[in-house]
Amino acid sequence: MATHVPTDIKLHQKSRMLELTYNDGSHFELSCEYLRVFSPSAEVQGHGEGQETLQVGKENVNIISIEPIGNYAIQLNFDDGHNTGLYSWDTLYDLGICQEANWKNYLADLEAAGHKRKES
Repeated sequence: MATHVPTDIKLHQKSRMLELTYNDGSHFELSCEYLRVFSPSAEVQGHGEGQETLQVGKENVNIISIEPIGNYAIQLNFDDGHNTGLYSWDTLYDLGICQEANWKNYLADLEAAGHKRKES
């Protein structure tokens, strides 16, 4: 059973943001790019520690639809064709709580790999 269940989910396609409000009062605005590069899919995360695939060139990605998965998750369908990650309520909550640290680490990983984000 999920610990943190969203009470509201709003997709803002123009600003490419997913807004989440949780039952504990937490509120997060997560960019589509952030959600895409931290997709819980095996394609992105791999099948074990150290098997992650660095996602590049996702600055302008958008979510085209959201599909509910039971009472525990959503599937985000991105306009780059990616749709294999299931975002559980707790995964989304963790992405919100850890957003600043995750993003900082992502930018460092991009730089270490010789990539730069293109500002949109």
